[in-house]
Amino acid sequence: MPESHTASSVGHQLLRKVPQITIFFWIIKVLCTTVGETAADFLSTSLNLGLTTTTWIMSALLIFVLFFQFKSKKYVPGLYWLVVVLISIVGTQITDNLTDNLGVSLATTTIIFSIVLAVVFAVWFLIEKTLSIHSIYTRQREAFYWLAILFTFAVGTAAGDLVAEKFALGYLTALGIFAGLITVVTAAHYIFKAILGMEHRHFSRNAVLAFWLAYILTRPLGASIGDYLSQAQSDGGLGLGTVVTSAIFLGAILITVIYLTVTKKDVDKTKELA
Repeated sequence: MPESHTASSVGHQLLRKVPQITIFFWIIKVLCTTVGETAADFLSTSLNLGLTTTTWIMSALLIFVLFFQFKSKKYVPGLYWLVVVLISIVGTQITDNLTDNLGVSLATTTIIFSIVLAVVFAVWFLIEKTLSIHSIYTRQREAFYWLAILFTFAVGTAAGDLVAEKFALGYLTALGIFAGLITVVTAAHYIFKAILGMEHRHFSRNAVLAFWLAYILTRPLGASIGDYLSQAQSDGGLGLGTVVTSAIFLGAILITVIYLTVTKKDVDKTKELA
């Protein structure tokens, strides 16, 4: 995947603004998506804020934190993952508002958000000639990146609810389905890597595709985990509730982010740009 497009037309270059893709990245990503599901339910239902009020509050908070994320000139673990947690909640609320308040079916929202996400990727690629997150070192690319992530959460929420609720397969079955799909994507990625080699011109494109497919699929996976743990046993869950589930996963996120901040294990210094 070509990544030689210069930043001169979109402002000065920054240090790369995203973490290195390690096992820690995927662990925190799943934790964040789980919190996005349970925290959204807690705020809108348990605190009786309602979907609309919760959406406005969390959207305002997301915009506030994004301001500092864009202002930052390098990857900061705490700030980056706070944005992911908030964008997970907002993405969940967007889908829930359409389905619960406006009566749009889950099948329709899944299709709509899939199309919107495809358009975002298409425009991003046409302008920047790459969708690789290793090239996020200009504000324009970062804007495309966060916009794409927002709609991965929205489409992931809709797809997850569609499988678990509309198709009545249950949260545990949905969890298994999406975990299986992620396994298939991961296996395909490593098979292509073994066949083509990392230097092959098609490998980088396959790697980018595998990343974004996995990123989308971890959303319904995390949501299924959150629903399975928090929902009542009569609804197919374990009945831990949204408060306990959210607290557990927020604590896990905090511990992992502190660890990464101290060790810098997710900072790829060889690919930072001056």
